[in-house]
Amino acid sequence: MPETTLARSAWQRWLWLLLAYLSIGMAMLGVILPGLPTTEFVLLAAWAASRSSPRLAAWLENHRVFGPLLRDWKNGGLIARRTKWVASASMLLALTILLLTVDHLPSVLFAAAGMSCGALFIWTRPEKPKAG
Repeated sequence: MPETTLARSAWQRWLWLLLAYLSIGMAMLGVILPGLPTTEFVLLAAWAASRSSPRLAAWLENHRVFGPLLRDWKNGGLIARRTKWVASASMLLALTILLLTVDHLPSVLFAAAGMSCGALFIWTRPEKPKAG
């Protein structure tokens, strides 16, 4: 393999690894901060880890909190009903906080539109595998 290809591959691997770790950090913040998504960051972390670190990817898949979410997603894009309710409640709480603290209505409406799109996405995902 030419040296430039090897260097490019190593460089890309480190970028994917950085993205994976940043996404894990954001997902962990999302667990405690209302309005910050967790699911999307876990999925992004798993995707980036699969391109950079088999060890990190395995750790995520076996993680006590993140593992079930990833296994469900791999098993047909499933999102558990409890996860949907928690996400929806978090978005509603975040929107309430925005309404009470932000005077700039366009910002609140933009955030509400984004949260609505996120809620629509998660509520249209299946909860159980298709029979067949």
